[in-house]
Amino acid sequence: MSTDEEFRIGIDVGGTNTDAVVIDSAGNVVKAVKVATTSEPIDGIRESLDRVLSEVNKLLVTKAMLGTTHPTNAIIQRRGLDTVGVLRLAAPSSLGVRPGAAWPNDIRATVIGLSAIIEGGNEYTGAEIAPLDTDAARRFSVDATAAGCNAIAVSAAFSPASSEHELRAGDILSSELGPDFPVSLSHQVGSLGLLERENATILNAALLSVASSVVNGFEDALAAHDLAVDAYLTQNDGTLLTAVEAGRFPVLTLGSGPTNSMRGACALAGVNDAVVIDVGGTSADAGILVDGFPRESTAAVEVGGVRTNFRMPDLISIGLGGGTVVRDARAGNGSVLAIGPDSVGYAVAKEALCAGGGTLTLSDVSLASGRFEGFGDPALVAHLDARLVRDALKWVDEQVSTMSDRMKSNRAEIPLLAVGGGAHLIAEQVQGISEVLRPESYSVANAYGAGIAEASGTVDRVYSYDRTGREACLDDAKELAAHAAVRSGAHPDRIRITTVTEVPMTYVPGGGCRVMVKAVGPLA
Repeated sequence: MSTDEEFRIGIDVGGTNTDAVVIDSAGNVVKAVKVATTSEPIDGIRESLDRVLSEVNKLLVTKAMLGTTHPTNAIIQRRGLDTVGVLRLAAPSSLGVRPGAAWPNDIRATVIGLSAIIEGGNEYTGAEIAPLDTDAARRFSVDATAAGCNAIAVSAAFSPASSEHELRAGDILSSELGPDFPVSLSHQVGSLGLLERENATILNAALLSVASSVVNGFEDALAAHDLAVDAYLTQNDGTLLTAVEAGRFPVLTLGSGPTNSMRGACALAGVNDAVVIDVGGTSADAGILVDGFPRESTAAVEVGGVRTNFRMPDLISIGLGGGTVVRDARAGNGSVLAIGPDSVGYAVAKEALCAGGGTLTLSDVSLASGRFEGFGDPALVAHLDARLVRDALKWVDEQVSTMSDRMKSNRAEIPLLAVGGGAHLIAEQVQGISEVLRPESYSVANAYGAGIAEASGTVDRVYSYDRTGREACLDDAKELAAHAAVRSGAHPDRIRITTVTEVPMTYVPGGGCRVMVKAVGPLA
């Protein structure tokens, strides 16, 4: 082994399994493990690290990456969330819609402790809607702490175009409450669209304690193996955040699991344009790769019933996995076969028929048909009715075909990358697909994707081309995106601009144009 060899660790926490891989400098998988995710996900992280490092020279490990469901689960389960004070800088506009007005009642009552709309904010040109009411911001800091808020979310009209008022409000709050009091500013979290950006910022503030426990738990697990390495978390566009940045912006890690799988599938198969279906124990996620990165959703994304506008991959998710429960209620020639959406999840290794349990799952069906090998005892499913197996697999094939068609933008046939522990459910041939590929180490593609991820930075703001000129505006956006990538851990000399999108705002004067730029680079 060469002296300049370096290892990376990639870990991904799914609903059913926690996967971990060690990857060498050439991108080869040195070792991979899959352990059951427990009710406390950090336990699965520790166990996966224990096992994946058991036969590896730890001195060669230089970086560790984690993709986790902690923040998503906290929102969905309404558990462990901080109470947030919400300060909107937009009056006299936007007074008709209060912060969190469209949220589900339970999460609004859990998260939003106090809200206020004060004077401030800007037009897209940078002109003030009204001067910032600094006295009101100071009063809000007192009221928020009195209401039991332990974090504050600040949003202002058109702050991605002009962040001055948000920054000033943040400084005021910090001076009143102390520099360690958590304050989230919306221009650092979301893009254009005041209400959706405000929602994302509130969620970000609510997740700060969860994020702190995740980051600290991850770093403690690494320290238990005497690994003093750079730690990163994966975000929802397939790139990385430093552990410090992830602690500040946990909302950016939502939805990272499917993205890790897609990026891992791309790297393992050497294919840049394909449909990717990641089949786990509980669900199947379908997405599409364009030039090696997941296509991003153009629609607002709901997380736990809350509408947001941060970057998320364009995905379709259905209840189809290795642990999906199959119920046979047929009589005679009838056809009443109920499949899912419930699943035994991480208990599939104990509860499936082929494992000696008493629940018929899609893994049992796959094993009985010959699609699946290497798990369970075929003798325990040999009694399954051939018609049941055929009908269940027909349903699976129809679902896979439908997901593939919905992800494709045209009728041309492209490859399908089947990854995840339940990828055995996908047939060798799928209608509308040129070929089905199962790359090496496909069952841990999610952890591999985390391990090979790069750092990125994005800019989404409005420029006035009439005032500054198009080229100067684009250069400024590219520079800002590159700086953001460096802050996320990218090597400053190896950054590349991957996307530049211009959306002319013809409905406003001054040659307004929304510019979105993404910069990506390997880790420093």
